[in-house]
Amino acid sequence: MHRLFIALRPPLSMREALLAAMGDIPGARWQDDAQLHLTLRFIGEVDRHLAEDIAAALGAVSHPAFMLRLDGVGCFDRRGRIDNIWAGVAPHAPVRSLHAVVTAALVRVGIPPEQRAFVPHITLARFAHGQLPSETLPMDSLWPAPIEGHFDHFLLYESHLGASGASYSAIARYRLA
Repeated sequence: MHRLFIALRPPLSMREALLAAMGDIPGARWQDDAQLHLTLRFIGEVDRHLAEDIAAALGAVSHPAFMLRLDGVGCFDRRGRIDNIWAGVAPHAPVRSLHAVVTAALVRVGIPPEQRAFVPHITLARFAHGQLPSETLPMDSLWPAPIEGHFDHFLLYESHLGASGASYSAIARYRLA
């Protein structure tokens, strides 16, 4: 079985700005450079045959390249407890458009559309069991510089779960025209 997701890899200047913004928050498990990405779609576990179909379907995706800039920080929480901290991107239109094209390609090979709303973001830190109450997050100290980057490809990743968290391997790269 292969645990797959599709993502954009921020350019080096963006990753450096994000890494520099990461702070000292108790209980935060900060992402390292290799983990920084903007998920277009988490697929989950699939067998080898479906993984090959997914890779082929993504190869047919046609979408123009685009620019994004880092645009603030936010968090996802469950019942008032932070689950993760993320950096936003802007503008949303080009990344939402790519998300829609990728979703259509996946539907053609039998992967149903995601039921959750798509929120373009790059995860910065995770918390085990929502350790930090939302109201104590020092948002101002995490605000990244508004670095802009060019996105001319997206990636199919395989995720490997381990004792220290997930590690990601890019298994295919797809150009944006």
